[in-house]
Amino acid sequence: MPLARIDLPAGKSAAYRAAVGEVVYSAMLSALNVPTDDRFQIIAEHPVGNLIINADYLGIHRSADAIVIQVTLNEGRAQELKRAFYKSVADGLHERVGLRREDVFISLVEVKRENWSFGNGEAQYA
Repeated sequence: MPLARIDLPAGKSAAYRAAVGEVVYSAMLSALNVPTDDRFQIIAEHPVGNLIINADYLGIHRSADAIVIQVTLNEGRAQELKRAFYKSVADGLHERVGLRREDVFISLVEVKRENWSFGNGEAQYA
């Protein structure tokens, strides 16, 4: 049910993009308890000037490698699960691709279950 949109600076290798997608998916499985095989991701690269991320908001110093991860998912997960997800993604990206934890911006967008159609013009969760 989650849809992950991952936006990153242009110029990253296919292996880098694939690893980022794997880390996000793995964190969704372990921390957010999403079903296995429920993987829908959009990974998009952006040229300089088209991915605007404040370099120092809230005293967190971000580099030009900063990425944005937005996950749309069903509402209702507890705050501790969300925190575990944030940490799992930041730690996983640091370990797997060397991305600084400060360079991981995550936004969760919660929706009601009836707001999904996985095909056939049906609302499978409604």
